[in-house]
Amino acid sequence: MADPVAWTVVERGWAVTASDGSEVGKVNEVLGDPEADIFDGLAVGAGAVLDRPRYVPSEQVGAIEVGTVHLTIDPDEYGRQPPYVEPHRA
Repeated sequence: MADPVAWTVVERGWAVTASDGSEVGKVNEVLGDPEADIFDGLAVGAGAVLDRPRYVPSEQVGAIEVGTVHLTIDPDEYGRQPPYVEPHRA
């Protein structure tokens, strides 16, 4: 495994893997407040045009290395994550 990096450097398109090492999707959006160093979680999509990203809370994110985010949950549990709903902006 490569050297770990902070959540603040995660970019859209990075691979997201389940606890068994299988890729479950790609990062669509990093959710949090970098100024306050508050990491809320990730919006993860499978890449299909009509695929709705799933919300993965920060508590289920394990190691992060350049290009890959490792989750602490298995693919089945990932599949049960709720769809990501964008917050309403004023």
